[in-house]
Amino acid sequence: MAATEPAAGEDSLYVLTACLLTPARFPSVLGDDYPAACAALGLEPHGAGYGLVLGQDGLGARWTVVIDDVSLVAVAIASWDCGMAYDLSPAEESVVTGLPGWPLAVATRAPGLPDPHDPEPEEDDPAPLTPPAEDAWGPAQRRLGADEVARQWDEWRGRIEPGAAPEGPAEPAPDDAPDPYVQVRRALDELRGYLEEPPPIGRVRSGFAGEGARMLRADGPGWSLVARTDDMAFVLLDDHPREVLPVARGPRLPALLERLEALAVRPS
Repeated sequence: MAATEPAAGEDSLYVLTACLLTPARFPSVLGDDYPAACAALGLEPHGAGYGLVLGQDGLGARWTVVIDDVSLVAVAIASWDCGMAYDLSPAEESVVTGLPGWPLAVATRAPGLPDPHDPEPEEDDPAPLTPPAEDAWGPAQRRLGADEVARQWDEWRGRIEPGAAPEGPAEPAPDDAPDPYVQVRRALDELRGYLEEPPPIGRVRSGFAGEGARMLRADGPGWSLVARTDDMAFVLLDDHPREVLPVARGPRLPALLERLEALAVRPS
């Protein structure tokens, strides 16, 4: 998915991919919400957001170029998603900063250049950005897992037999309740707390799900939630690596999801 041809010179950039960093759409690997994602890159959380352009320089080094031309990146991503070529060539005046490394795993590489590698550090350079380790589990991996459940909703939903998922608990958990039950209840309680005290922007996000429904993504300390407003929910926890815990729709979940949808940020 290259948008520019490799050019001679160390300062040239061969674009491999790009992503948005806005209140409604940001790489969740960077944080639970938009301000946290911006802070991970040393950026101010401006309302208009940023575009992140990932590529290699003329020596093959990895760079993440932050630009303020969000529309340019959005058009490029939409074109690539449709299988169309798009020449993503940011204007020099739109560049906010260049950061060494990539915060996301990128499978492609620029032809005719050395293998992707971190640039040689210079004085006062920040540490190179790196994607999260695939063989570890923590907040970044948990959020990426929730993103994947949202993308593959039908597949995950098909694994749940009717009546197999516990309903979202509302009462205090019994003393003998299993630990995931207790932690899922805590996550849902914290989500209800968002209704009383709105969380940082981007902590609850809403996306298109089809058939008049919305896909909700929400995060908090130690947990992530994925839910369809017309269906059930899934919760992932830091303390339970790679487990996807279902929460049945029941009589209580719909009202919670409806109210969360009302405060969620949506892509413009």
